[in-house]
Amino acid sequence: MKAVVMTGTGDPSVLQVVEQGEPQLQQPTDIKVQLHAAGINPVDTKLRQRGVFFEDALPAILGCDGTGTVVETGEQTTRLKVGDRVWFCHGGLGREPGNYAEYTVLPEAVARPLPDAIDFTTAAAGPLVLITAWEALYDRARLHKGQSVLIHAGAGGVGHVAIQLAKLAGARVITTVSDDDKAEFVRQLGADKVINYQKENLVEAVMELSKGYGVDVAFDTVGPAVFNQTLSVITHYGQLVTLLDPGKEVDWSVARQRNLSISLELMLTPMLTDLPQARAHQGEILDRCAGYLHSEQLKLHVSKTLPLAEAAQAHQLIEQGHTRGKIVLQTGV
Repeated sequence: MKAVVMTGTGDPSVLQVVEQGEPQLQQPTDIKVQLHAAGINPVDTKLRQRGVFFEDALPAILGCDGTGTVVETGEQTTRLKVGDRVWFCHGGLGREPGNYAEYTVLPEAVARPLPDAIDFTTAAAGPLVLITAWEALYDRARLHKGQSVLIHAGAGGVGHVAIQLAKLAGARVITTVSDDDKAEFVRQLGADKVINYQKENLVEAVMELSKGYGVDVAFDTVGPAVFNQTLSVITHYGQLVTLLDPGKEVDWSVARQRNLSISLELMLTPMLTDLPQARAHQGEILDRCAGYLHSEQLKLHVSKTLPLAEAAQAHQLIEQGHTRGKIVLQTGV
């Protein structure tokens, strides 16, 4: 089969297309999937630059998000059969092979049924960002109807689904973008108010939009500088969830004076530390999201599709930082 292999750490040129044997079932509860598409996430580019999570794991196949058709099942599988359409977030971190390939093997429990009405390419854009946004907003922040939420980088992979999940919860959404085209894009997703951080002061804009109250919940997908700014726009006893390390320069006195709850979100934890109950919960999230996608209450935006052999170009595009939604590799039929 064809696969894109990370041969070392560095720029996108370390991603090489190779021919190798198809993976084989390792456990009686495994399934083999012919991959149709693989989502590209920023974590893929970071692993390529800095190294994967496990030692002595190179060469490695990246890519956590995959969709495809079951072509073989282990003797102890119970839910899925040959021919079933599936989507999942599995592998790509250095231990198990990822999805920049034509085939993969994974535990049956991790793969979730994909409704016929959802095409493989669109679905491949979803698992990691959907689980991330769901866990951040619903599990960590307990976002509910009537609350206000600030979602940073609303046009990005996580941001564009976070806006929609927040609206499904009945929240009022304020989001940040970098240009007018992205502003129009997030309005179409349901954002109530949009802040162009290139033209407006974040703190002043949020406080004006909230009439001095601040937001009940904030979701930081950007990093330390934005995290620090955001502390000042959350109302007393509010919630801040971040995907990234806040850094060493945080003025925690602001959070303390406001009695804020600070949460960290890393949806990769169950994969890194083998937490079956957490993996099962993430599977349930995908099942719920499949229902929302099928009923068109939720949409995944794929800004560009590329063939498997152009994975390096996909990484370059993500690192330029101007992508709306997601980029997807078409890995097979």
